[in-house]
Amino acid sequence: MQPVVHLAVGYICYAAYARWELGERPAESAAAVAVFGAALPDLLDKPLWLAGVVDVGRTVGHSLLFAVPLVAAVWLLARSRGRAALGVAFAIGYLSHVATDIPWHVLSGDYHELGFLLWPITPMPEYTGTKSLGRVAGFEVTTLWLEAVILVAGVALWWRDGRPGLEPIRRGIGRVRP
Repeated sequence: MQPVVHLAVGYICYAAYARWELGERPAESAAAVAVFGAALPDLLDKPLWLAGVVDVGRTVGHSLLFAVPLVAAVWLLARSRGRAALGVAFAIGYLSHVATDIPWHVLSGDYHELGFLLWPITPMPEYTGTKSLGRVAGFEVTTLWLEAVILVAGVALWWRDGRPGLEPIRRGIGRVRP
């Protein structure tokens, strides 16, 4: 999945949680934390790959052997500071990223590419790229088409919710200005 689409998925998942479990729209800080959590696996792995440290762009940040302890540690830290909701938001964002990297490989039958889930115990072969989902009316439908729909839906939902998560960023930028 394209990195920007993971942000949309993280937001969609957190927004669904906020509505169903909390009965409200996503809160500012929690929305920002969920989106950050959704970005983090790629923020960890892509630089390592681009620097030539690892051969592929899905290793430590995408591995459940790293993700589960990290999510638990963040949740425990947030809870100890009276901010358990932020720990939940981080968990939803981070785990949504890992979970949404799975379906394309399953649908295409490229099960060997799921090695990232238990990396470094299991090898992670080079990613073969965009997957075909079939043909509709003579057109090849690929994972990129579905990802585009997901991205538009995520942005539309975020916009409808009042663009939560921007205010903490604006405050942070305001602190940096002279």
